[in-house]
Amino acid sequence: MVDNFSEKVDFIWSVADLLRGDYKQSEYQKVILPLTVLRRLDCVTEPTKEAVIQEAADLDERGIENVGPVLENVSGAPVYNTSEHTFDTLTNAPENLAENLQHYVRQFDPETEEIIEKFEFDHQIERLDEADLLYKVATSFAEIDLHPERVPNEEMGYIYEELIRKFSELSNETAGEHFTPREVIELMVNLLFTEDDDALRQPGAVRTLYDPACGTGGMLSVAEEHLNALNDQAHLELFGQELNPESYAVCNSDMIIRGHDPDHIVHGNSFTEDGFGSDTFDYLLSNPPFGVSWKKVKEQVEREHDEQGFDGRFGAGTPRINDGSMLFLQHMVSKMKPESKGGSRLAIVFNGSPLFNGGPNSGESAIRRWIIENDWLEAIVGLPENLFYNTGIRTYIWVLSNRKPAEREGKVQLIDALELYDEMDESLGDKRHYLTGEQIDEIAGLFGDLEANGRSKIVDNAEFGYRRIVIDQPLRLSFRATAKRIDSLDDERAFTNRDEEIQERVKEALSGLDPEKVWMDREEFLNDAELQLNMAGLDLRDSVYNAIERALGERNPEAEICRKSNGDPEHDTDRREKERVPLSTDPREYFEREVAPHLENAWINESSKYHDDQDGELGVVGYEINFDRHFYEYEPPRQPKEINEDIEQITSEITSLLDGSH
Repeated sequence: MVDNFSEKVDFIWSVADLLRGDYKQSEYQKVILPLTVLRRLDCVTEPTKEAVIQEAADLDERGIENVGPVLENVSGAPVYNTSEHTFDTLTNAPENLAENLQHYVRQFDPETEEIIEKFEFDHQIERLDEADLLYKVATSFAEIDLHPERVPNEEMGYIYEELIRKFSELSNETAGEHFTPREVIELMVNLLFTEDDDALRQPGAVRTLYDPACGTGGMLSVAEEHLNALNDQAHLELFGQELNPESYAVCNSDMIIRGHDPDHIVHGNSFTEDGFGSDTFDYLLSNPPFGVSWKKVKEQVEREHDEQGFDGRFGAGTPRINDGSMLFLQHMVSKMKPESKGGSRLAIVFNGSPLFNGGPNSGESAIRRWIIENDWLEAIVGLPENLFYNTGIRTYIWVLSNRKPAEREGKVQLIDALELYDEMDESLGDKRHYLTGEQIDEIAGLFGDLEANGRSKIVDNAEFGYRRIVIDQPLRLSFRATAKRIDSLDDERAFTNRDEEIQERVKEALSGLDPEKVWMDREEFLNDAELQLNMAGLDLRDSVYNAIERALGERNPEAEICRKSNGDPEHDTDRREKERVPLSTDPREYFEREVAPHLENAWINESSKYHDDQDGELGVVGYEINFDRHFYEYEPPRQPKEINEDIEQITSEITSLLDGSH
């Protein structure tokens, strides 16, 4: 008999050894996790089993169809089973075990049956039966006592979570898709709760927490454990949605095991099948997939963006199609409680792309602008590399709140934790680093203290914004009527669209110009060319004159400025530049101070299309979070004398080595 937490985990884990050879290691969880759930539920429903069966029969005899509420009441739990079987009786009939076990699963309440179906456990029953393993595995599970009186919900949750963790590490090639390292979750939960510790310690505190990409539920369970550690009288209602059916089944079964309402975990795509409508939550937490395309839901997302705007979830904008992570952020913001009802705080893990991808006209920049200008962004924590199972890249935790404390208003805290990690004894996929408890406390402390130091920078919101202005410079062209340039008219469609006879007459007329002469003024050249063409009896369209200008002209900084008919300079498309002006600076003053002294005759393009759509001011507004720039420390170059000494030493060493080889 198994008596404590570690032994229970080890016992269940040892059953996986029976699968060796018939199952791949990465497939063990397909058997062990659903059987763990079934054995727990078997123990939960056992005390009231006979009463439930009797009541179900009475209801059936009376023709009552909506039996769920009544049977749940009789069961005393949100789970019931109307089969006459238990794990003990199932294993008493080995020859019918597969059929009876399948029947047993189908007799659970509809919600629980759906969860087990998501595991595709029917297929595993058949597979185990064909391999002559079903009886061995089932009898092993029948030996472990998981009755709630012996294994409380909290302990059972720990057992299940530990199994999930061990299986995720065992199949680390896909672990990152469904599993966030526990220490990262602990850090995120610390950041969520740090400023609310006093409120959460109040007797009877009740809060809600939501994860729109909840995977196997690790974030939800760690958040609950953290709150219970603060206040064992507090209650955290957990909500989540998950697209992957097996991950959903794992998460929901974990919630059942922990005594939570299984209806709070929804299966489906958060973008197209929002399982929580207009619901809002106190806390929101997520690690959405990095760099995953949202092409499959593009039509629905863009329709909501276009038709509902800010009344929907994606009003701020849509990111590039190959990375939908910022859609999750907008979705989570839509689930924040209004400030008038207490507000919310959220934490989400991103890779580096959402910090800087996209220029001022991009969806990413628009989303950053929306968040920062609403003063929701509290902090960004830069994490160490090689912290996750399926990627070695740097990741960042964004913390947002619509109830910022006064000292955070108008500011964003950047925390650089790149060097805060310990090396793992043995890597798991790409995961070679981990955060210790002390390091988690240090990072959370930096956040809570809100002080600027080597690892923490306090940045005004406006510093992340800029206006992009367009700088134009005058076009300067010189011209020559050489045979080669005249022949290059054959590359101009506006010219070759003319009749062949006209083409030849044009070339012949232009050949009358002095091939040695260099025209430094476009107007003078065109006048001379037009005279030649008129003398040849040719009346040409402007498009042909433009072709002649392109073929016979070249850019020349010494030439006269080309001007429009009103006398204004014509801009050179090849020399157009875009300049970023800090939001706190007037673009015209910036131009006069920083640009005009270096670009003679340049000017700001004042076209309406280069004004911002939202405020109408000159320069399209963009937002970018250049995280590393705020922590950059200038290192002066080494002195030439020091470099020469190193070179001499290396040269001497090479010479000694060469001498020794002869």
